[in-house]
Amino acid sequence: MNIQEIYDRQKERVYRLALLYLKNIADAEDAVSAIFLKVMTKKIEFHDLDHETAWFITATKNYCKDLLKASWRKKVDLGTLPERAAEESQSAELLSLVMELPPKYREVLYLYYYEGYSLRELSVMLKRKESTLQSRLATARKRLKAVLEREADGNDKA
Repeated sequence: MNIQEIYDRQKERVYRLALLYLKNIADAEDAVSAIFLKVMTKKIEFHDLDHETAWFITATKNYCKDLLKASWRKKVDLGTLPERAAEESQSAELLSLVMELPPKYREVLYLYYYEGYSLRELSVMLKRKESTLQSRLATARKRLKAVLEREADGNDKA
């Protein structure tokens, strides 16, 4: 296991997913460090690339959820996604809109479109029925479409 190769393959995925959950660049960077430190200290072995990717997504999700449960974070206003991330590209703007969705919609939409997982794979990973995830995905699309239409209407009037 070459940790540098794994890091190069997974760092962006871990960072984007952590940013999705934590909505804070500094915390997302800390999550990347914590996740990779865990891999090195526990000497985790991966069977193949799919196993590796699934492990990193699950570990990142669990790390972020644990961090968000911490009582001190409930008292702190985390703000919104910093402007720097939104300025990077049009896809970053779309990602920031995805991040504004409620967590149950945001998670399935991100993993389906940005990470390329099928509903069947997500069903196993998230421990939810495919039909539930399909409904969440449809609702997430409708909500995102409504936001995009409102923004388009606002830009037309300006």
